[in-house]
Amino acid sequence: MFGTINPDVLHGRLQSMNSDELRTEVSRLRWFHTIELPHGVVTPGVDYSAERLSRLGLPDDLRDTSVLDVGAWDGFFSFESERRGARRVLATDHFCWSGPGWGSKAGFELARAALSSGVEDQELDVLNLSPETVGAFDVVLFLGVLYHVRHPLLALERIASVTTGLLILDTQVELVRPGRPLMVFYPGRELADDPTNWWGPNPRAVEDMLRDVGFEHVKLHSMFPSSLSGRMVRAAKDTVRGRASFLRSVNRARAVFHARR
Repeated sequence: MFGTINPDVLHGRLQSMNSDELRTEVSRLRWFHTIELPHGVVTPGVDYSAERLSRLGLPDDLRDTSVLDVGAWDGFFSFESERRGARRVLATDHFCWSGPGWGSKAGFELARAALSSGVEDQELDVLNLSPETVGAFDVVLFLGVLYHVRHPLLALERIASVTTGLLILDTQVELVRPGRPLMVFYPGRELADDPTNWWGPNPRAVEDMLRDVGFEHVKLHSMFPSSLSGRMVRAAKDTVRGRASFLRSVNRARAVFHARR
């Protein structure tokens, strides 16, 4: 398994591979992110990672900044931050790298070596983040993680403690219409047949929690699907596929928030 190989040895092996050999190594792993590697090889991830960039609002120019990618998994957004000029990038994960799910650190290790990347890594749960464990960062990415943690407000407190500039938060949201701050609890496998999905806050709840933990400037940057008609189309498909009832699905969306201290 790649995760058990010395990184320098892995880097040396990959640098000497041709496209067919690299593609063979990539095919041995199960990928979440879609990452473009040398020789035109693209990892077969289930997440169309590059397509999400326009919705995230990740700054085009990250020169002279430090970036923390919390819940990095295969590392697409870590490597993208490095590509945009960040002087330091730290990728952290725990659940996907060594937890009970189907993910592993092998994809991250392979991609980092293939890209000759200088992205650092630290295996750490979000609830263990602190200035003492990782330091402080100009930009923090917290993408697709909040709804997976049992204690979301505590997780945001930890995130705030290591953010000196911009936080980009991407999460599942529920009850997308304006109103009081509310959260939906997902028992069992209610959301996407995944028992690690716990909470679906509405946008107001996310914004209020971010302010509560110390972010003074908070805004909803984007939401997908962005319109009621788009959510209705998605809900109809979910109903046909047996994923969720129409009413539940139509109230669900994916939202990106930008927050600054």
